[in-house]
Amino acid sequence: MKKRKFIELFFLSLMKLSMFLVMLPLFLIILTILIKGIPSINLSMITETPKGGFYLGKEGGVLNAIAGSFYLSASATFLAVFISLPVVLFLNIYLKRGSFASWLIRLCMDVMSGVPSIVFGAFGFLVMLFFGMKVSLLAGIITVTILIMPITIRSMDEMVRTVPLQLLQAAYSLGATRIETAMVVVRRVLPGLITAMLLSFGRAIGDAASVIFTTGFTDNIPRSLSQPAATLPLAIFFQLSSPIPEVRDRAYAAALILTFIILLISYSARFISKKFSGHN
Repeated sequence: MKKRKFIELFFLSLMKLSMFLVMLPLFLIILTILIKGIPSINLSMITETPKGGFYLGKEGGVLNAIAGSFYLSASATFLAVFISLPVVLFLNIYLKRGSFASWLIRLCMDVMSGVPSIVFGAFGFLVMLFFGMKVSLLAGIITVTILIMPITIRSMDEMVRTVPLQLLQAAYSLGATRIETAMVVVRRVLPGLITAMLLSFGRAIGDAASVIFTTGFTDNIPRSLSQPAATLPLAIFFQLSSPIPEVRDRAYAAALILTFIILLISYSARFISKKFSGHN
């Protein structure tokens, strides 16, 4: 009995230590951003675009980067979901479970999910050169869509695969077509699909490497898809590279804004998932 209690206590302590090691980096990151970012954040940081001398520590804000990040991420997420959902339904409704085709598609998505984002940026840059495009919001949207699409597909696929096979068989036995069966499946896993969409949005808004060659950077809010756009990750990168302390402090304020947006997205994903799960 003592041996069993000792083993249980040992593994319980090990789990608590693991949880502490996982939470510690997040706590330190948020603490660092709060300490360095709060003194520099103000209303003008959120409501104004960079003015003359902003990168010398003078007036202005990062509204251009906030707007550009939302334009880029929302558009890329919409396109990724628009493409990913039919792929996921094809994998789970039209292909047999365990077939070679479904295995190959999932393998390709897993490989693409592990490709560094800078590689997607380089690929997007080559596509721009091929079509004679300039750095623009459209080029960034295409690149980020390709970046998050494997993540979106695999996240949605894992949700749809939780649907019992008996549910599909019951739908077919009642005379439902495959399209009608697909709609039943979508309704069943809707909370998971929404969560996957929001997490993809969070991945898109926080990436810098994939857009550094394609989206460009500007102090203005883009008014068309052909114009370059600033993003919060790039704004943080450029400000941290400045030799001026005031500008570097503003980088932490921009990081605080970005962190708050991502935390809000994560909370929204959990809230929406719980809200819809009660209606399944």
